[in-house]
Amino acid sequence: MSNKIVVGYDGSDSSKATLDFAVGLAKSQGAAIVVAHVLEWSPYSFLTPNELEERHKRRAEELERAETAVLAPVVKGLADSGVTVTTALKYGGIADTLCDIVEAEGATQVVVGRTGHSGLSSRIFGSVAGTLAQISPVPVTIVP
Repeated sequence: MSNKIVVGYDGSDSSKATLDFAVGLAKSQGAAIVVAHVLEWSPYSFLTPNELEERHKRRAEELERAETAVLAPVVKGLADSGVTVTTALKYGGIADTLCDIVEAEGATQVVVGRTGHSGLSSRIFGSVAGTLAQISPVPVTIVP
């Protein structure tokens, strides 16, 4: 396993503080960081072919927007940090997809914020951080 830390990032103030924490951690451990942004996307199997085509177009547009508006500024902002930074942008359930990224990257740890953009839904269905702490294949650090 390489020394990589996956950081869950959604652009919220909490995830910015989480990223700052992860950069300090990476510096102290000589680790690289993978800034991971997950777009939630529910698969509907009952769509018509035209609806599916439109949905795929919107999906591509969302990926492009997330890369430009969320991840590119982070990479640019960390250019002088002394830490190797890469990104991962995926669709799916956030906790499960972060675990997939951890495994694909061979990461040794995942760092997430306690709160993010999920707001009300996390109070009803459970938080990403809580779920991740239960299912992650590597240690999870939850930043308050």
